[in-house]
Amino acid sequence: MIVDPQTDPPAFQDVLDAREALRHVAYRTPLLRSDDIDRELGRPVWFKTECLQRTGSFKVRGAWNRCQHIPPAELPRGVVAYSSGNHAQGVASAAQRLGIPATIVMPADAPAAKRIATEGYGALVVLYDRSSESREAIGEEIQSRTGATLIRPFDDAWVIAGQATATLEAIEDADELGVQFDAMLCPASGGGLLAGAAIVLAERSKQTALHVAEPQGHDDHLRSLEQGVVVENAPGFRSIADALLAPQPGNLTFPITRRHVRSGLAVSDTDIQRAMYTSFRCLKLVVEPGGAVAFAALRSQSASVAGDGPVLVMLSGGNVDAALFSDALAIGAAAERT
Repeated sequence: MIVDPQTDPPAFQDVLDAREALRHVAYRTPLLRSDDIDRELGRPVWFKTECLQRTGSFKVRGAWNRCQHIPPAELPRGVVAYSSGNHAQGVASAAQRLGIPATIVMPADAPAAKRIATEGYGALVVLYDRSSESREAIGEEIQSRTGATLIRPFDDAWVIAGQATATLEAIEDADELGVQFDAMLCPASGGGLLAGAAIVLAERSKQTALHVAEPQGHDDHLRSLEQGVVVENAPGFRSIADALLAPQPGNLTFPITRRHVRSGLAVSDTDIQRAMYTSFRCLKLVVEPGGAVAFAALRSQSASVAGDGPVLVMLSGGNVDAALFSDALAIGAAAERT
């Protein structure tokens, strides 16, 4: 039972409870396959398409589940969150649905599409400089001044339980198809989605090896797993995968992922762009850079992924600016021709 969501890790029952809370809120996104991708990689590849989720990413799952645990007397004070965009939209959408105010702290260099969408859900957006200001400090100041509930993007047990429902759906749908996964690849920033996946696989699919995928230069999970302690990313490194730029794994998420994640894989921006192109060509999906990282890792480092049977890839989001997406398609198409 979760008493303090910042210190109490979620159990599988919390994931089942989150599924009920989300039943009429989150879409049950489909599992998709492509014959072309299967042939390329020499194994069946199944994609959990959270890029088709409400608000364009899995983040609405954790945001809504967290909001369900706000005491009714505190709801009128609203919510506050910090995010580069996907958690921002999830929280803003949940707040709009509940009819409460939302304030979102976003980096000034966040994709315009994510900022505009967040404002479209009625949230007040407060911009900050990610190189010189602390989003956590800004969020906590707003919380103390307004009394709003702070909804953290990953270090919250109810958020993790909500994110876990994406993997639970994938395993349930695969069971109906008679499919058992040898491996799963999941992207990570702070690790909420990854920790949720670990909880579900430990309960429902023990044979599935879990691998974390990250952009090069922000491979803090990979290095933390190798060293057995939380390792922070070096400051200043940039990646097109804007959704995956947390400085280090979460204090609540890392103990979970440390026990269950088999290995970490890091990919270049070019790998990511090629995965975005292939997702569009073969699956007819728009996938943002952070959402394509797991697929990029499978394509570029398939020999490092456990087994040779079916593999599950989490496509975690689809919120991408048109210009960046167009560039990715051009780079991917050029690489395919060579």
